[in-house]
Amino acid sequence: MLGWSKFKGKTHNVFEYKPRYYKGEGNPYEFKHKFDEYRTTVGKKKNLKEKFKAAINEFKTSENGGINKTIVIIASILTFIFLYVIDFDLSIFFSK
Repeated sequence: MLGWSKFKGKTHNVFEYKPRYYKGEGNPYEFKHKFDEYRTTVGKKKNLKEKFKAAINEFKTSENGGINKTIVIIASILTFIFLYVIDFDLSIFFSK
């Protein structure tokens, strides 16, 4: 087996870089979303069903829980405009 040692590959250089002017707490290279501490679905490893339960429970118990009235009004207006544009006939629901 001649020549197998040249296929071993090159080792990569490893550097221990420390930022010169960083004086904050924690790791400066850690990627974390800025709203993670406020979310209930982040953290413990949960399955999808548990995440949905936690999100719905948080939505119900939040201070402004429920449906936003402004969004409902805007959505209904846009729906009626769309039905008017496509010339939808409402008489199919009221026919005898």
